[in-house]
Amino acid sequence: MSSLQSSALARVKPSATIAVTAQARKLKAEGRDVIGLGAGEPDFDTPENIKQAAIDAIHRGETKYTDADGMPELKKAIVAKFARENGLTYDVSQIHVAPGGKPVIFNALVATLNPGDEVIVPAPYWVSYPDMVLLAGGEPVTVVGEEKDGFKLRPEVLEAAITPRTKWLILNSPSNPTGAAYTQAELQALADVLRRHPHVWVLTDDMYEHLVYGDFEYTTIAQIAPDLIDRTLTVNGVSKAYAMTGWRIGYAGGPKPLIDLMRKVASQTTSNPTSISQWAAVEALNGTQDFIPERKAAFEKRRDLVVSMLNQATGLTCATPEGAFYVYPSIAGLIGKTTESGVVIDGDSTFAAELLNAEGVAVVQGEAFGLSPYFRISYATSDVVLEEACTRIQRFAASLR
Repeated sequence: MSSLQSSALARVKPSATIAVTAQARKLKAEGRDVIGLGAGEPDFDTPENIKQAAIDAIHRGETKYTDADGMPELKKAIVAKFARENGLTYDVSQIHVAPGGKPVIFNALVATLNPGDEVIVPAPYWVSYPDMVLLAGGEPVTVVGEEKDGFKLRPEVLEAAITPRTKWLILNSPSNPTGAAYTQAELQALADVLRRHPHVWVLTDDMYEHLVYGDFEYTTIAQIAPDLIDRTLTVNGVSKAYAMTGWRIGYAGGPKPLIDLMRKVASQTTSNPTSISQWAAVEALNGTQDFIPERKAAFEKRRDLVVSMLNQATGLTCATPEGAFYVYPSIAGLIGKTTESGVVIDGDSTFAAELLNAEGVAVVQGEAFGLSPYFRISYATSDVVLEEACTRIQRFAASLR
């Protein structure tokens, strides 16, 4: 009997971050005292002006289909955002809107990849990048940004990975899972490589753009290398900075021929994002941004708390990230040690499983992000919860023998 599952789907794995979050919820429902640090979701509420814009849209009857890849009002707000915040000039015909950042990326890959096309994916990577490439028929090529390089892709590593079959480079800054963000100089060095390979397109995922800390100055690659804008797709969304994860609005600016292809994909798959969410996103982009610095300061304080406490844990080391709301600590000092129940910590998957069993703290293993032995913590929760979680992690690490 033939398999129900398609060969394309058989190539991919379920999302590890979603799986960890679901497991944490299940254990909580069973009465376990579980702290879930797996979800990349701000704990802040959507700002009131954005919620009110959605309510107003409902009362106006804005409940019909819109254009498949977003309504004109939202596209105009996105054009204004790109110009205001990134110095990028787009026309509304160069904007694509979808039900979240993930469909934006998927639409671009499905629209452009042929069997055998390669996509360079720097690791540690967001868990969905390689699998979306596989689903779209391409081949992910993993290149590693090592911890000694701030988990960032070095230009010579990029150069070595490019072949005649390379179609895309995916960049994510600030990064999920490490929080690493590229400086202008680092982006310029990568741009120098890309100039020598005009067949390579760039997909830059800027979802955590507003969450950078200290005196770090955020830039995106088309901003510092405008000569690459005709082969760059700049992806963003409202989920993180505006605490609108459940509203499901992602967007991108790019060359019109690419956007036309992505629209074609959307027209035969998801069609338009929810009309109400689109009106809320208009307000998010056009309305007050006053709450962003306050929330960013809260995230920075949480980052510093978590980094400090993890670096005090036996066998753990944790770099201080430039942005996002994740840390990516190393468990190299714990490999080979044994839990009180006799389990040997042979890697980060075992570490994450045993940490959940022993202390009820749910984290995501580094294996899911393409670089071990690490694990990811999302610090998008309260200081009190983070302090308790890090205390439990310290206790678990100290118990290993």
